[in-house]
Amino acid sequence: MAASVGILPTSQKYVNGVPIPQGRKTLRLKEKYIIILVFATFGIVCFGAFFFLPDLRDRVRVDNIRSHLQNVNMVIPQHGDKVDTDGRGFKRHDNDNVDHHLVHDKGELNKKVIEHWEQIKKEDVEKKLQIPKDQVLEHVKEKEREKEELKKAREEELKRKKAEEEEKARQVNKVHEGGVGAQGGEPSDEDTKSKRDTIREMMKHAWVNYEKYAWGSNELRPISKRGHSASIFGTLNLGATIIDAADTLYVMELMDEYKKARDWIATSFSFEGSTELSVFETNIRFVGGLLSLYALTGDSIYKEKAIQVADKLLPAFNTPTGIPQSMVNTKTGSARNWGWASGGCSILAEFGSFHVEFMYLSEISGNKIYKDKVMKIRETLQSIEKPNGLYPNYLNPRTGRWGQQHTAIGALGDSFYEYLLKAWLQSGKKDTEARKMYDEAIKAISEKLVKKSQSGFTYVAEYKSGRLENKMDHLGCFAGGMFALGAEGSDNKEKYLNLGAELSRTCHESYDRSETKLGPEAFRFDGNTEAKAIRQNEKYYILRPEVLETHFYMWRLTKDKKYRDWAWEATQALNKHCKVEGGFTGLRDVYQSNPPQDDVQQSFFLAETLKYLYLTFSEDTLLPLDKWIFNTEAHPLPIKGANDIKENAS
Repeated sequence: MAASVGILPTSQKYVNGVPIPQGRKTLRLKEKYIIILVFATFGIVCFGAFFFLPDLRDRVRVDNIRSHLQNVNMVIPQHGDKVDTDGRGFKRHDNDNVDHHLVHDKGELNKKVIEHWEQIKKEDVEKKLQIPKDQVLEHVKEKEREKEELKKAREEELKRKKAEEEEKARQVNKVHEGGVGAQGGEPSDEDTKSKRDTIREMMKHAWVNYEKYAWGSNELRPISKRGHSASIFGTLNLGATIIDAADTLYVMELMDEYKKARDWIATSFSFEGSTELSVFETNIRFVGGLLSLYALTGDSIYKEKAIQVADKLLPAFNTPTGIPQSMVNTKTGSARNWGWASGGCSILAEFGSFHVEFMYLSEISGNKIYKDKVMKIRETLQSIEKPNGLYPNYLNPRTGRWGQQHTAIGALGDSFYEYLLKAWLQSGKKDTEARKMYDEAIKAISEKLVKKSQSGFTYVAEYKSGRLENKMDHLGCFAGGMFALGAEGSDNKEKYLNLGAELSRTCHESYDRSETKLGPEAFRFDGNTEAKAIRQNEKYYILRPEVLETHFYMWRLTKDKKYRDWAWEATQALNKHCKVEGGFTGLRDVYQSNPPQDDVQQSFFLAETLKYLYLTFSEDTLLPLDKWIFNTEAHPLPIKGANDIKENAS
């Protein structure tokens, strides 16, 4: 069995050893023809159906359109129907005989039906719009009235907003309602503008830190970042920095900062309470600051506040001579002089520095009491003899006699001479008595106290009990500007203008010879020492303005570029040595490269130092000298007849 299986053909299939018959592998020829014929027939049928069967989509579209047209009493003509003579492809049901003809073009039919449907919609809209003419006109008029009312409402809203903006500007800015040249003065060249902007940023730095750490206090301690107050302000928080700085903020156009100062003055500033304070400092800082703000802005709130403060000072004038005492209690009205001031005497610089504020206060208030007080002081001074033509620094307010024979154009005497000149200028040069007193005093000083050092530096010495002390205070450096300002109208214009220039150079030298490039409180001319401090208690610098004040006047009057250069040197020194994170501080020793700091930002730094720097780098149109004078705290006051103030109610 095995042998027989091994020889069987390999393509043959077997079941239980029995071979299975194999079928044919190909179709017969006749079968092939039949299959081909079936496929060909099927293809022909499909081809014919595709091209010759009706398009059902067309029928659906036509039926839909016919249903719409029947709503308007129309029917679509069928094959064999006639069309009316206008040839639009439909027939009307007129219940009469209608002329019809056949329409065979199905595409044309669709086109005509669609066109007619659009015409029907148009006619329907027109039918709906067939409103009587009078109604149409009334409708149009109504729309016009609504439009006009809307226009009026918008105009009223714009007027209201404009009025609010104008009121806000009037209350905050008052740029056009105060004195002439209160703002502006932007320099034309970029270098000067950049320097002025730097000074403006210094003002912001000083103010923002005071606002942050000492708001309402008299001054700021910028290092310890807290409030500070000196004895001259008594025990009350009077916001001395706010009053002193506000006009500088306004002049520099720092209006957000100014607005906050103004609001505090209007709502929080008060002299109520019992405290003893300096009559002189209160006048030049508070009364002067408030009057300046009134003159700059025309805002009557400042006039009202100035009157309130000045009235608190009046009891100090109740003396036999009318010479005020130095200290007054704001609650009781009791007054006294400093214990150290030559046997209870009043101080020349203090009682001699009320005139410009009190004269202006009488003018704007209509109350002559303030004018009477300062004219009484002048009367007393006119009636007593001046030793060697000089005014000693001390005068007894009860007896009218001079105290210690000490004359200086610096501390204790300085602003008395300044106010004689500025009283004349303030009056429009009509107060000839003031000018005469000034000329006589300055002549005596220039003859007896003005000296030259071995190196040719001009300075103003002090006279003490028959001898000269070759010393000049930083405070006395204001005199250079005063001499130059008073040159016009003097008997020798060139002499006093040159004297101003020489003193400006000397005071700059006191800065230049220090390590910090800032000047000491006092400097001497003894032997080999020139324009330098010798004593330790004279080496400090407390952000004083007097040197920069003279540079300002000399720049305005001569336009010599060196005065701007010197002012910029001082600006850089202030930023290098006095600027700290919390503001600006004074220095205890200007001759050290890394000087110890006193941690006090004086209010006059914002009122005077930064203002004079800013004005030095501004055009003359800002606070022009023929329209304004500056009190001894650098608060601008108007010149009568040249600068009329427009007042505004608060």
